[in-house]
Amino acid sequence: MLRPMLGEAWHAMGSNRMRTALTMLGMVIGVGSVVLMMAIGQGAQYAVAQTISTMGSNLYVIIAGWTQVSGVRTGGGYGFTLRVGDADAIAELDDVVTVAPVHQGAQQLVYGSRNWNASIVGTTPSYLDARSWAIASGSSFAEEDVRSATRVALLGKTVIENLFDPGEDPVGKTIRVRNTPFEVIGTLAPKGQNLDGRDQDDTIIIPLSTAQRKVFGVPFAGSVRSIMVKAASPEAMPLVEKSVTALLRQRHRLREDQDDDFYIRNLAAAADTAAETTRVMSLLLGAIASVSLLVGGIGIMNIMLVSVTERTREIGIRMAIGARQKDILAQFLLEAIMISITGCLIGLVLGIGGALLVNALTDMVIVISGGSVLVAFAVAAGVGVFFGFYPARKAAALDPIEALRYQ
Repeated sequence: MLRPMLGEAWHAMGSNRMRTALTMLGMVIGVGSVVLMMAIGQGAQYAVAQTISTMGSNLYVIIAGWTQVSGVRTGGGYGFTLRVGDADAIAELDDVVTVAPVHQGAQQLVYGSRNWNASIVGTTPSYLDARSWAIASGSSFAEEDVRSATRVALLGKTVIENLFDPGEDPVGKTIRVRNTPFEVIGTLAPKGQNLDGRDQDDTIIIPLSTAQRKVFGVPFAGSVRSIMVKAASPEAMPLVEKSVTALLRQRHRLREDQDDDFYIRNLAAAADTAAETTRVMSLLLGAIASVSLLVGGIGIMNIMLVSVTERTREIGIRMAIGARQKDILAQFLLEAIMISITGCLIGLVLGIGGALLVNALTDMVIVISGGSVLVAFAVAAGVGVFFGFYPARKAAALDPIEALRYQ
């Protein structure tokens, strides 16, 4: 029965091609919009996920508190409340995988006739592990370089592009930082922008002791501006935060009525917030586009009701020669589903084409997943069944005698 019913449905669709095309237009626009919006939304999620992955996982950043000099209070991160000893003590805590003290600032770099102002990170070799930052060429410095305050450096991609000629290998070259020569021993793999939009590749990494003694200077021996702490797992992060807070308050001899002289920033929480925002925006885009599917479904129901009215006499003849109610119901329901799925196929082609066009004309990341295609098909079939059922039921419920009398 299915094959002749499909042929009959196809013949009914072709008997009035213009009306069928206009009926499908709502589904075409709806499905195309959903596919395009989901591709853009999933692309945004992918871009945020890539940005988050460059930050490192399960990370806390402990920032030195403010200080007051001659009545002037500095902002957070410019005090001298954190020490290298604090980092060593934190490394002994349970569920702490990596700890990296950081003394950071910006300085002018010079190579030959070129110069560039970049962020300089003075730290230990464990910093690369905490940030999941790979070495592109050359090698990293070691703990021995930190103990000896060796003048060696790792350069980020942006720094290399602004100091060296295209294709020139910076490894082994000597650059100057505040007139102090540094040998480039390695280059860093590209990381791109962070969640704040800052270029992470515009960075030079040097040994911590070198930064403290020969680049920035410190008022107190061993003081640092921040400490990076990597927890063993996301589940361990709350416990690690409590342990670090208690340890630092004890080491800094703070009374119960005193505020912390440091700040703890949960980078994972900030990353999760950004990821959740993109997920919500993706769902919102899909929901907005889905409204056109509803409009398309209403169009299908309207046209099917008109079709039932026009074919009332035909329905009466079918019933008179033996067609049952379920046969009439299946016939009209099948026609509605075919209109819906045909519009879905055309909409898929236009939606995927639109997504590829957006990707070609802009730098926007587009992700076309099989899931979005399946969802579009399922929704199209669902719309055909939902909005086609009432007209089909109305056709099946017609009285054969009254239908034959209909003019």
